Amino acid sequence: MDRQPAAVPGEQVARAARGGGAPTAQPAPAPQPAVALTPAQRDERLKEMAAEVAACTGCVLAAGRTSAVFGEGSHTPKLVIVGEAPGAEEDRSGRPFVGAAGQLLTKMLGAIGLAREDVYICNLLKCRPPGNRNPRPEEVGACKPFLREQLGLLRPPLILALGSPATRELLQTRRGIMSLRGRFSRTPDGYRVMPTFHPAYLLRRPEAKRDVWGDLKKVAADLGLELPKRN
Repeated sequence: MDRQPAAVPGEQVARAARGGGAPTAQPAPAPQPAVALTPAQRDERLKEMAAEVAACTGCVLAAGRTSAVFGEGSHTPKLVIVGEAPGAEEDRSGRPFVGAAGQLLTKMLGAIGLAREDVYICNLLKCRPPGNRNPRPEEVGACKPFLREQLGLLRPPLILALGSPATRELLQTRRGIMSLRGRFSRTPDGYRVMPTFHPAYLLRRPEAKRDVWGDLKKVAADLGLELPKRN
């Protein structure tokens, strides 16, 4: 069944930030909250949301999880990374991107001069689908309010979308990652997005790392990052 997180003052502000209307024909400006939150209010709301996610029973995935995986990282991030869903290691630890794909993601960030502490990492789904299958519409519907509020609180200058499910949901499109990766796009809510391949895909298809490196260099240039010297 669909659900909405309980309305609290922080959520009311975030709802104003993320908007609820239909996408306009022209790209929307980057969203700004109607009432600015203090850093302490933002941090407190993210803490409250993590507890809400841990208690969520909004879809069938809650019955099979070990841990819900809310997200982690800087609350003033240079970049927000949105993946698909937790895997087995993430389900056990309650932390995003800590398995083999997460180790590769850490290396990808390091290649453009970013540490995990510089970014915020989360997923479209907060619970692991059985067998790491693709998210189902009702599961995305249950988790989407959490992701939208996370973005409304963090207000990232750029989102790195990893893989087709995250990219399609953020951009509200049915196009696949092959046709979307490597180009800056904007969500209906106004967030700028760079879609690229998921690290799990790169583990299966290492020849695609060349394409992702090109995407990451565009991210670095957009954020004004100086690439570390490569040995």
